[in-house]
Amino acid sequence: MLFFNSQSIPELSGLSFQQRMSVVRMATDRLSVPIKLLLNIIKLIILFSFFMAIARAEGWYMLYYSLGLVIVYPLITRPLTFYFARRFFRPVRFKLYPELSTDQEQNDAV
Repeated sequence: MLFFNSQSIPELSGLSFQQRMSVVRMATDRLSVPIKLLLNIIKLIILFSFFMAIARAEGWYMLYYSLGLVIVYPLITRPLTFYFARRFFRPVRFKLYPELSTDQEQNDAV
């Protein structure tokens, strides 16, 4: 399942925004090299295609492509990052914030 917002991820429920972002950051650091490479290639393809469109555009079309980039880039990259890093959310959360979990949740995470 793809999540567009970190608030809707069950493994991160009960955490503040700053806590969720630190868990996501640490979880993405645990991703394997091929997965990180795949994510970076996807990001590069998105950026390259929009920047080429912006470079070739004339007049107000540059603004439209720029706006499209600002909207499309996070709509594609964030859900993919959440999808690939989701298996690490629970262990990282209980490593960083053990006081916010029950004993049963900690046992399930390990």
